[in-house]
Amino acid sequence: MPNKPPPASFAGRNSWVIRSLGALLLLCVIGAMWLAPIHASEPAIVIPAPVIDVPKDQARAGLQSAVLAGGCFWGVQTVFQHVKGVTQAVSGYAGGAKETASYRMVSSGETGHAESVQVTFDPRQISYGRILQIYFSVAHDPTQLDRQGPDFGPQYRSAIFYQDESQRNVAEAYIAQLDKAGVFRRPIVTQVARLTGFYPAEDYHQDYATLHPNSPYVAFNDIPKVENLQRVFADLYREEPVLVSAAGQSN
Repeated sequence: MPNKPPPASFAGRNSWVIRSLGALLLLCVIGAMWLAPIHASEPAIVIPAPVIDVPKDQARAGLQSAVLAGGCFWGVQTVFQHVKGVTQAVSGYAGGAKETASYRMVSSGETGHAESVQVTFDPRQISYGRILQIYFSVAHDPTQLDRQGPDFGPQYRSAIFYQDESQRNVAEAYIAQLDKAGVFRRPIVTQVARLTGFYPAEDYHQDYATLHPNSPYVAFNDIPKVENLQRVFADLYREEPVLVSAAGQSN
């Protein structure tokens, strides 16, 4: 019968426990550092309304739209789907060519597109400036360059795609107003560019946060934005979101 190996000494076993606890602690620290950017969407910045805006009584008749980019379009879409006066919010792509407007190509970061949301709204109920106030306050962090939370690349940049000079003037004046007031700790890096085309994203991206509330990504990044909308903009919050799928079923 072969001899058994000598039993480990108490000191040896104690050393193994210490090393194991140290490794576990290190993993916890690394995990916390990795998860920290995911929680970047949780704080809400209470900001003043724009000084320059389009008054409701001077707005053009009929529905209008704003195209906004601020990281993954799931979160931006779900925020505006809960805003009163918004009739539709569609995830899509803006900033590049029609031929490259697909998730696979946009994810390369080389198409010029940004993940965007086309927000259709009734200007008699909510102004373009108030749409931007929500965008800067709870929909995303406008001080992060080419990233948003855990997502990196120019396709996740902060951008406002204006459709006419009125929208451009309101957007540029509002950014200048917020920067001058020092509302954010860092300068706003939001790009203001003319809209050359908006291309709806694939069906599986539409209403994603509503359809997948238990997804870890949605739970950490998107649900807090809706909660902040309800808290900061209680007068504009709607409990039931206006969904793309519902609009399609009604046609």
